[in-house]
Amino acid sequence: MIFVTVGSADPFDRMIRAIDQWAGSRGRTDLFAQIGRAQYEPRYIKSVQFLSPSEFREHVRAAHLIVAHAGIGSIFAALEVGIPIIVMPKWAHLGEHRNDHQVATARWFGQKQGVIVANDEKELIARLEQEEGHSAPSLIARDASPDLVSAIRRFIHDGGRNDGEERTGPRSIRISK
Repeated sequence: MIFVTVGSADPFDRMIRAIDQWAGSRGRTDLFAQIGRAQYEPRYIKSVQFLSPSEFREHVRAAHLIVAHAGIGSIFAALEVGIPIIVMPKWAHLGEHRNDHQVATARWFGQKQGVIVANDEKELIARLEQEEGHSAPSLIARDASPDLVSAIRRFIHDGGRNDGEERTGPRSIRISK
C-alpha cells in the first residue's frame, strides 16, 4: 500500500490531485490518503480527512511507500519504521507556505537513503513510477540518544559554557556570522 498524508490543506491541492489522477490512470487501488482540509475530493484513492495518531501509525507500518509534504513529522514517521518516503515540499512563491522551510528540509533529508524529493507534480509522478526501486532508509530511534540528552543537560547546567563555570540569572547569546 502507498500511504499519502497531506496533514493540513495544500491551498491548491497539487499533491493529492496529481496522485489521484496518477492512481486513476494506472488503475491503482492500493493507495490510502489522509487529506486534511483539502478542497479536492479524490476520485480514485480511498481517503479520510484525519486519522487518529494510532490510526496514522497503523497506516505508516502497513505501507511500502509513504508520500507527504516535507514536514518533519512525516519524515520521522517513515524513518522510524524504515519505509521509503517521497516528499514534495510546499513552496512560499506558490502561496503554499509562509516561507521555504520545507524546501530546506527536503533538500537536507533528500541526501539520506530512502528520502526521495519531488519538487513538483511532474517529479512526483516520476518518483511514483519508480516506486519499487526506492531503497528503505536506515532506521532512526524514536527517542533521543542518551549521549545527546546528557550533552543538552550539561549545556543547560553550564549555561552554555564548556569551562564548568556556573552561571546564575539570564544571559544573552551572541551569534556571529
